[in-house]
Parts: sequence; C-alpha cells; structure tokens
Amino acid sequence: MNIALIGYGKMGQIIERFAIERGHEIVLKISVDNQEDLTAANLKKADVAIDFSTPDAAINNIYMCFDANVPLVVGTTGWYGQLQEIKNECLSRNNSLLYGSNFSIGVNLFFHINEVLAKVMNNYPAYDVQVEEIHHTQKLDSPSGTAMTLAEGIIEQLDRKNEWLNELDGSVSGDVLKADQLLIASERIENVPGTHTVIYSSEVDEIEIKHTAHNRAGFALGAVVAAEWLQHKQGFFNIADIFNFK
Repeated sequence: MNIALIGYGKMGQIIERFAIERGHEIVLKISVDNQEDLTAANLKKADVAIDFSTPDAAINNIYMCFDANVPLVVGTTGWYGQLQEIKNECLSRNNSLLYGSNFSIGVNLFFHINEVLAKVMNNYPAYDVQVEEIHHTQKLDSPSGTAMTLAEGIIEQLDRKNEWLNELDGSVSGDVLKADQLLIASERIENVPGTHTVIYSSEVDEIEIKHTAHNRAGFALGAVVAAEWLQHKQGFFNIADIFNFK
C-alpha cells in the first residue's frame, strides 16, 4: 500500500518503520512544518491515510481525506464530541474511516476483558468501580481516549453506572461524585508509561485489572494492521471491528 502519514511526530516515525517492514511505502508525511502539503491532490497519491496528529487538527484532516476519497485510520483522540457528525458525513459520502482510542492489540484485549468483568459484577453490588489512568505530561487530552473507552464499556455492561466524571490530578470538576457516576482519575507525571487500571472495591477486598504500555510500538503496529484491514472496505468502523471477540 501507499500510505499518507498525517502527524509525523514520534508516533508517525514508528508507524513508518513498521509500515516499511511490512512492505508498504510512505508517499506523504505531514508534520507541523509542512501543513500546507496536506491537500486533496497529495492525498490522492495514497491508498490509505493514518492520522496521529492533534485533537484540534483531527476534524480538518478527516474532511480533507473525505474530499480526496482516501480511506483513513484515525488514532488521534479528543474529537469524539463530533463523532456522530463525522459518522454521518462518512456514510453519506461513501467514504471509509476506522477510528480507535487505542490500536494496541493488548489494549483491545483489555477492553474486552473489562466488558466481561463489568457484566459479571452486575451480580455483586457491594463493589464500586473506578478507572485510573496515568500518562506523561505531554498528553494533551484528559481523560485519555483509552480511559473513556474503558469507562463506556463499564457503563454499557454495569447497570448501576450511567455516566463518567473525570478527575485530573486530584481535582473533580462539577458536583460531588454520585452513586451512578463512574470516576475516571487521571494523573500526568513526567516520563511514565501509559497505565490504565480498573478497580472494583468493597469493604473486604479489591479486584484490579491493569494494562501498562512499555513503549509506542504496540500502538504503531496496530495502526498499520488497521490500515491493511481497511483496504477495499467502505463505511465507518471502530478498531473493535477488527477483532472477533464476540
């Protein structure tokens, strides 16, 4: 495949390495230094685009790929407030887009285990639950997209939780946490691996599941695999569609 990389930073460079190792060619690299090269004409050189840019740039990048009719894998998070709008646009224009809060195979296994556990815990109301996430201080969004996916998976399966509330570095915005609210506790610390933990606590014990990313390689490889999967498909997809958990 010919691949366009939108967001050629640290992640983009690792994606490039995996893509070349798997026999693909990078035909366009967009970074903060050459945003003017992100045009429909340049995108048409690619069979697929992979976006790991920034939340404030993602929507424009998506529409640019729609205009060029180039399938797009979006690893950028922080734009999900416009998810339904983008889905409608994608489907009405017969484009192809696959998004995900995390492309790591291990994290997607973690997502599945999280939902299975939440469903089981419906039978044990003595346990309260919260999500904790730790990232480096350069992480732009809070909570992380991965933490949001975990929280939404819990809410979907656990009847006693209806919405999530984020706490960043110990400060909860808004009202005090209610019984039907799920806390996502976020921390930003220098030079730490991304860590996500789901904790069920009762008066007598705790149950904890955790995922720790040692480096960016798992995310990068997953993005390339997603781009390969998206080839010759049309529609609006989530990373979970690649896996056959159900």
